[in-house]
Amino acid sequence: MRQFNESVGIEVRTLNNMIFRTLFAYEASRGVDEVTVMHGWIIGFIYENPSREIFQKDIEAEFSIAKSTVTGILKLMEKKGYIVRESVERDARLKKLVLTQKGRELHEGTVKNLDKLEKNIREGISDDELQLFFRLVHQMKLNLEDHNER
Repeated sequence: MRQFNESVGIEVRTLNNMIFRTLFAYEASRGVDEVTVMHGWIIGFIYENPSREIFQKDIEAEFSIAKSTVTGILKLMEKKGYIVRESVERDARLKKLVLTQKGRELHEGTVKNLDKLEKNIREGISDDELQLFFRLVHQMKLNLEDHNER
């Protein structure tokens, strides 16, 4: 019989919790612990698409979130100074989402922390071991996708 501590699911969940706890500690040290994960994802989405006009409907579609939920999130992000809504020339009713300098700086700092986190996670692990890890995770994902399709 399998021991409790030999559960892949439990180990992955525990590792995930540790990763997020560490990242939140890094972010708190920068004074941005009030930012929710969803705010970070939205800021990152806008940041990574500089040549594209992003509207509320794009956020709803990208993250599969209800309109009312996105409305509340964006209002809070606006209030905190991370984004502004700007009219577009072709239709004044449309408001594109634009990162403020504060929003850009927040994202850039978070990316630095993610890089630091990744470096810390990989410490003491060889390239061969990392390759094996990624192959195993890929296979586990395939196993679950296959199972869910049945």
